[in-house]
Amino acid sequence: MRLSNRNKAPYYNFILTLINVLIVLGVFVFILEKTRLAMFGNEELFFVLIPFVLLVLFLIRGRQIFEYDSDGEAINFKNRNIIPFLSKEARDEFPKYKLISYEVVNAIFFKRLYIKIKSKKDHAAIVLKYDISYLTIKEIKDLKISLNKIVKTNREEKREGKTQGQ
Repeated sequence: MRLSNRNKAPYYNFILTLINVLIVLGVFVFILEKTRLAMFGNEELFFVLIPFVLLVLFLIRGRQIFEYDSDGEAINFKNRNIIPFLSKEARDEFPKYKLISYEVVNAIFFKRLYIKIKSKKDHAAIVLKYDISYLTIKEIKDLKISLNKIVKTNREEKREGKTQGQ
C-alpha cells in the first residue's frame, strides 16, 4: 500500500506564507499603533500575538509531508518539512518481518506514529517516530489497516516458527 500527502505541499506553503504575512502586518500595525494612531488601547498586542501563536501551532504539529510504502518486502517511511532547513528529514526502510508493533498517539495539537522494530545487533527494539498530524482521518485509518496486516502476519509467522521448532 502506498500513502502520501505530497500533493498537499502547495497548500501548506500557502498557509505558512499567509501566517508570515500576518506576522509582518501585525508588527507593522503594532508599531504604527504605538507611534501614531493610538486607537486600540492595549489590544494592539493581539496584532502580533495571534499570528505568532498560529506559527507556533503550525510548527508544533510537526513535519507536513508523510509518505508510506509497504509494497514488496520492505516498508518505507519518509517524513519531511516543506521548509528543508527547519528540521531533518526522517527516512527509514526496513524489511516487513522486523516490524513488532506500532502506536498512534493523538494529542490535542499533533499526532505521532511510533513504530517498534527488531534490532539485529543488541536484540532490543528500536522505536521510530513520525509526524502524521497533517494526514486525514481516512489516511490514518488506511495506514493503521496496512500496519495491522503486517503485524498480524509477523505474529502468526513467529507462532508457527515456535511450534515447528519444538
